Amino acid sequence: RARRADRIKILVWDGSGIVLVWKQLEGGPLRWPPVVDGAVRLTPVEFAALFDAIDWTRVQSTRRFHRPSAPA
Repeated sequence: RARRADRIKILVWDGSGIVLVWKQLEGGPLRWPPVVDGAVRLTPVEFAALFDAIDWTRVQSTRRFHRPSAPA
């Protein structure tokens, strides 16, 4: 993360190599998650929100489980 928190650089493994993604936001700084052991860890939902400049702390992943119907 950049010191001004308005840029993001991400290394992503795409199956055949590493891709560097860099994005600069014009709307101001991002709200970053805490750094733990030198790394920022995000769920896929949190990452998508952060990359789209959405407040990732307000994003919730919904899990819906469907009980299989009993055989007739």
